[in-house]
Amino acid sequence: MQATLTLPTARRVAAPSSALSERASQPASAAEDLSVDSELLLRGQKSVSIVHNGATYRLQATKLGKLILTK
Repeated sequence: MQATLTLPTARRVAAPSSALSERASQPASAAEDLSVDSELLLRGQKSVSIVHNGATYRLQATKLGKLILTK
């Protein structure tokens, strides 16, 4: 069974809230990467489908706790 994901919340790492409005029109640097916990993505499921640039990818959690991304 695959789940459809709608991200209600995400957080930016190392970006003070006052800097977010100033940087809204600038590209994100490596220090401001978006970080999402895998539990939020999978929501108790074994796999989730991700659509990126019109292609569908599958993110799957293994029994050993690793993640596999396939096209």
